[in-house]
Amino acid sequence: MIITTTNSVEGKRILEYYGIVFGEVVSGVNFVRDFAASITDFFGGRSNSYEDELINAREAALREMAGRAESLGANAVVGVDLDYEVLGSSNGMLMVTASGTAVYVE
Repeated sequence: MIITTTNSVEGKRILEYYGIVFGEVVSGVNFVRDFAASITDFFGGRSNSYEDELINAREAALREMAGRAESLGANAVVGVDLDYEVLGSSNGMLMVTASGTAVYVE
């Protein structure tokens, strides 16, 4: 599966458009990660626990989007966009959305 942020795949021709596909992941941040991040925030530096959660959520959203495209018969997703949002009453949830156009290229 080819996944690209561009609207075409260099050296390939788009033969079929299947429509827009999405992959959404909502991930909760637990108490331990929150506590570790607050210590990092106090002393400065990067929060590895939050970064790992963000990486995992992004990769899962891209996998989900690619799977949905593949189920339509696509072999590529073009024009991919990633969006991040914080949700929940205490901002304890992270939502990552991957979207793009499922296509068949040759």
